[in-house]
Amino acid sequence: MAMIFGGLIVAAVAVVLILWLYLKGRKEKVVPKLDNRTPFKIERRDEKSVTLSTTIEFRNEGTQSAMIVDAICHPLLPFEQYDGMNVRGKVEREGVPREDDYFEALVIEHQQSAKLVAKVTLTARKNLSLEEAVSRMVDFPVELIYREVGRTPMHWSIARVILTAEELAKLVGVQLIKD
Repeated sequence: MAMIFGGLIVAAVAVVLILWLYLKGRKEKVVPKLDNRTPFKIERRDEKSVTLSTTIEFRNEGTQSAMIVDAICHPLLPFEQYDGMNVRGKVEREGVPREDDYFEALVIEHQQSAKLVAKVTLTARKNLSLEEAVSRMVDFPVELIYREVGRTPMHWSIARVILTAEELAKLVGVQLIKD
């Protein structure tokens, strides 16, 4: 009787261990494909501001579905670095534009992709025109901060794109002034 009971315990532990190992290896893995992002393009422009966008593919290379619950576009241009331009950002799902800054969550099945559009609005400050402000612009990073969840606990990840002064000047059609 003791041998039967011991055998059942060993079998139960083995089943739990096998199940745990199986489920442990089945996770989502969301990877931003930054090398394949689209070049920035002008979405909207007036005499004081310009809105640029770039599209980035997010691929789930894991074995389980993933959900991007939230996404924030965070341009990093403090006034200490350059105070001639105010910069704001937002993220949208490709093909699902929004008038507000709300991000609509999305599911990415395993081995599938979704595309997110980062929009950056640059507004000239200090009574400068857009062209004057861009002519003295500096390079700055634009971070896409996204919260993902699947079998792993919800967590934040960051994808970083650099918007160069040269790229911006070319889009706006001005020459950079080197100080």
